[in-house]
Amino acid sequence: MKSKRGIAQYLIAGLGAGAMLLTASFAEAKTFKWAFQGDAQSLDPYSLNETFTLSLLGNVYEGLIRRSSSLEIQPGLAESWEILEPTKWRFHLRQGVKFQNGNDFNADDVLFSAERVRKDGSDLKTRLAGVTDIIKVDDYTVDFVTEAPNPILHYEWATWYIMDKEWAEANGAEAPTDVTGGTENYATRNANGTGPFMIQSRETDVKTVLVPHEGWWDAANKQHNLTEVIFTPIGSDATRVAALLSGEIDMMYPVPVQDMERIESDPNAEVLAGPELRTIFLGMDQERDELLYSNIKGKNPFKDARVREAFYRAIDVELIQKKVMRGLSTPSALMISPFLFTHSDEFTRLEPDAEMAKKLLADAGYPDGFEVTMDCPNNRYVNDEAICQAVVAMLARANVKVNLLAQPKAQYFAKILAPKRDTSFYLLGWTPGSFDSWNVMYNIIATPDESGRGKFNIGGYSNARFDELTDMVLSETDAEKRDAMIREAFTILHNERGYIPLHQQGLAWGKRANVSLEQRADNQFDMRYVSID
Repeated sequence: MKSKRGIAQYLIAGLGAGAMLLTASFAEAKTFKWAFQGDAQSLDPYSLNETFTLSLLGNVYEGLIRRSSSLEIQPGLAESWEILEPTKWRFHLRQGVKFQNGNDFNADDVLFSAERVRKDGSDLKTRLAGVTDIIKVDDYTVDFVTEAPNPILHYEWATWYIMDKEWAEANGAEAPTDVTGGTENYATRNANGTGPFMIQSRETDVKTVLVPHEGWWDAANKQHNLTEVIFTPIGSDATRVAALLSGEIDMMYPVPVQDMERIESDPNAEVLAGPELRTIFLGMDQERDELLYSNIKGKNPFKDARVREAFYRAIDVELIQKKVMRGLSTPSALMISPFLFTHSDEFTRLEPDAEMAKKLLADAGYPDGFEVTMDCPNNRYVNDEAICQAVVAMLARANVKVNLLAQPKAQYFAKILAPKRDTSFYLLGWTPGSFDSWNVMYNIIATPDESGRGKFNIGGYSNARFDELTDMVLSETDAEKRDAMIREAFTILHNERGYIPLHQQGLAWGKRANVSLEQRADNQFDMRYVSID
């Protein structure tokens, strides 16, 4: 399998070819066909804070910053930025940029996008958390004012995509569409960004065709040689693998772990494998006085930390790593990748112990266990349904009967996400868009409120000190003090068994041997790096 370093070397070697051959290659028509296990849920860039949806749209839309293949922050629609005061940042916008319909990009689009992303229906309100004012200095200069110093203000802006104010207003798309509510407007099925590719046609859950945006502002530095891109969602693992091996598609992900060796043994195909920054975890409804889906009436077992610990100890993640993930995972004690937090090695998982789990349940008043429904996606994460099936079997050994409800991600997210939060026990995955602990603390763990905090805290875990630390972490500029706050917050969560972290899943992409691309550790697929020999 190719390492990330190997991919980079492969690309460099390809780009180092003679100018004549490179020019000839770019002149040829190159159709690139690829597949994922599901489709983007909407073309509205604020409708769902989900990696795949944002990844696909990131080829069409752009933010004020962008991330390189190694995830370094680069100038995007903003050429540069500076901190004028501890609570005021100035962004200098790129001039001469055109949206795909020919409209000019300017400060009005930034202000419009800032207003739109914070409206009801948006799933990305946290992109501007702590921003109190946005000031248009001139057509290409915008100031952002924060309520407190914020050292990571722009870290997540690579996926806060800027929309065309004129286009949105002309088409009645001034407000974002909410996937959980099933609402739509023009932006749900149409797109108009500034990015390197534009949507030519789209049939939801069937096929999306993209073509290069010839007016892209960075076209002079493009690395791809594609003339057409055809994306097809293929839910069946076996069908996806067969399509790759037959040459029907040029690239697909994720590769089922059981098929990695099969693909590697084909001389015309390769597997790119590496660590991902996504943490897979289990959450429990700790807010309601009675669970929605349980045989226990009149109370909520998950409000008791002993029950939460019983569930934690019933689950053997090492066995899941070996049997389900076949080594393509790293068991985790935290809700964030160890690559993203300096003190990760200070935290260890609770040892699995079914007998202790039963005792904990008995001590909590459930000597015979209880029954609960578990919600799980079946086409979102690597082996998601198989992980849930393993969890069901492990909890059964602790006398907990779990009724598994596994659904495609469209139905799954519509059911469990706010405002419905229609679940008692669930599996979810999270990659912090800022690659920083505050993102996880604010979005996943902090107490939900109307500001957008705790937007993905589906189970309603709440701790006042944790919330206080979350606010402090956002504005602390001293790295050592900040890390100490993060350590304290994660210690609180760990001691209260607020969540059950499982693992960081591994990345496994499959491609044809004549395809060059870059694999990002956040599992976003950036088509501007793709070339076909």
